[in-house]
This record gives sequence, C-alpha cells and structure tokens, in this order.
Amino acid sequence: MIVGLIIACEVAFWVLLAAGLGFRYGLGMPRTGLALLLCEPLLELVLFTVTAIDLKNGAEPDWRHGLAAVYIGFTVGLGHSTVRWADARISYRFAAGPPPVRPPKYGSARAVHEWKVAGRWVLASVVAIALLQAAVWYVGDDGNTGSLRDWQLRMGWLIGINLVIAASYTLFPKKEPARRTGA
Repeated sequence: MIVGLIIACEVAFWVLLAAGLGFRYGLGMPRTGLALLLCEPLLELVLFTVTAIDLKNGAEPDWRHGLAAVYIGFTVGLGHSTVRWADARISYRFAAGPPPVRPPKYGSARAVHEWKVAGRWVLASVVAIALLQAAVWYVGDDGNTGSLRDWQLRMGWLIGINLVIAASYTLFPKKEPARRTGA
C-alpha cells in the first residue's frame, strides 16, 4: 500500500505541476495556477500520515516506510527547484517570458552553482534522515528498525557524494577553452 501511495504522490505531483502551469500560462489564471502548485505539499502530508498510521497499527518497519521518508525528503529538498525549473521553461515557451537561465559552465561561478545543487540534495537527505529517525523513535525498541537505519546510511552516502562533487568543482574548476585567433 505504501509503495502504491508513493507512486500516486509522484504522479499527482506532476499532474498538479502541469495543471498549475496550464492554468497559469495556458488559461491566463495565475492565482488558480498558484493555488494548484501550493497544493503539492499536501501530497507529502498525506503520505506522511498514512505511513505513520501504518506503523502505529503494528506494521513492521521495512524498506517501504524508508522509501516514503526518502520521497518526502526529496520533495522538500528538490520539489521547489523542480517547480521553478518547469515554470521558467513554460513561461519562456508559451508566455513570452525570458529564456531560462542556464547554469554557468566554467570557473568559480560553476563551483557556486554546484554547491547550490549539493545544498538541495543535502537538505533532501537531511530531511529524510530526520524523518527516518522519527520513525525509529516512533516504532521504539519493540520493532526491527534495521531497514530504516539502512536508509539513513544511504542518505549519508548521498550527502557525501554530493559534497565530493561540489568540492571537485571548487578544487578543480573547469576552465573555459582558449579561443582560437587567426585567419
């Protein structure tokens, strides 16, 4: 049931995003579009509530409960940037908005961009770790929380990988290719 709800939340996220942007730009109803976009956090609230009820009713904590926490964490950390990304492209394509800003390719500007990206992934992971820890405390000593701890370890690895990637752009900045001159 939990996995089905996670899939339903993901589908609903994209449906709300498309509907929100469709009302905003296609139908010229920006307030209705914004209202639809602001409904997206309700999806995570429903998933959180159903997962908590499942655990409270005696379900053995397993990978599905961990996946629900990770999904919520990722939505918190990455959802807003996904909405902004889609909004910029739809605005440009259908509403004569400015072209989407492309990430810098070289130097310290690229490093700053990579640290911002890493920050979003770290936030997603930290939220997931906190929710997983809350689930561990919620289940208590009576339940087997090993699978939840495994998810915490995976999120720790994800934090480390993102920090290494961002640091690599700082320590080894990509240089702009030399421009060829001559005839």
